[in-house]
Amino acid sequence: MDFFRILFPVSGVETSILLPPLVAFVISFFSSMAGITGAFLILPFQMSFLGFTTPSVSATNFLYNVVGTPGGIFRYMREGRMVWPLAAAITIGTLPGVMAGYYIRVSFLPEPRTFKLFVGIVLLYIGVRVIQKVLQKGRKETTGPDTDFRVRNVTFSLMHMGFNFRAQRVEFSLVAVMTLALAVGIIGGIYGIGGGAIIAPFCVAFLNIPVHTVAGAAIFGTFATSIAGVAIYSLVPLYNGQPAPPDWLLGFLFGLGGLIGMYLGASCQKYVPEKIIQAILALVIFTVSIRYILQFFE
Repeated sequence: MDFFRILFPVSGVETSILLPPLVAFVISFFSSMAGITGAFLILPFQMSFLGFTTPSVSATNFLYNVVGTPGGIFRYMREGRMVWPLAAAITIGTLPGVMAGYYIRVSFLPEPRTFKLFVGIVLLYIGVRVIQKVLQKGRKETTGPDTDFRVRNVTFSLMHMGFNFRAQRVEFSLVAVMTLALAVGIIGGIYGIGGGAIIAPFCVAFLNIPVHTVAGAAIFGTFATSIAGVAIYSLVPLYNGQPAPPDWLLGFLFGLGGLIGMYLGASCQKYVPEKIIQAILALVIFTVSIRYILQFFE
């Protein structure tokens, strides 16, 4: 197996060339079903397991999103579940926050121990939101190949939008979505996750948007903001007077696994009950979160 072991010169990581795409595939397969790219778990893996703790790890995480998300986006488009006005609102709101998040990351959180505490707090919040959805009671969920998950009759204006989904009318404020996305963009810019992991639970919990319809839009928003994130980290000299570009090879390998995992995850979403997916994600999120918070006080 030493034949597959290589040194990634930008990050200094030495590992099997097969490990990054394999890890990314497994994570993204399950997370993409909930509208999450899996970047929020790829980052702790890079920091704790691979020992990659410089600000460039956030840029590498963004690169994973850029390479990996088109698989999920394409599948949601094919199945008629990409709500473009919602995707646009998420993107427009999130993009300004990414730049602000980058400044905060390199100015106040460059030290790995402090940044891990921040990561732990963000993960803890995401985990609480996921658990709340798991514990909510609702109608029995219908899944399967014959279930109609297509979004129909989309209407929107500058302030409001709505659409039909599974015999119900879904309506919400686009202003609320963009305001939420701005705050999410700041956190996503710091964390290097693009924001989808945070905005998807918010849209479901507070705006009552079905997860099967918000997933594609959240992943698209993550894709767009991650492009900006890679550009900012690569070109803006804010960290000790130098930019903090990604490890291009490592990010591409993670993204390759994510590309396949997100495509298959989006394909399988309607076959797996939502609560099962969320319960598995919550367990992983809380495990990583508690570990990162406790390490700050050791």
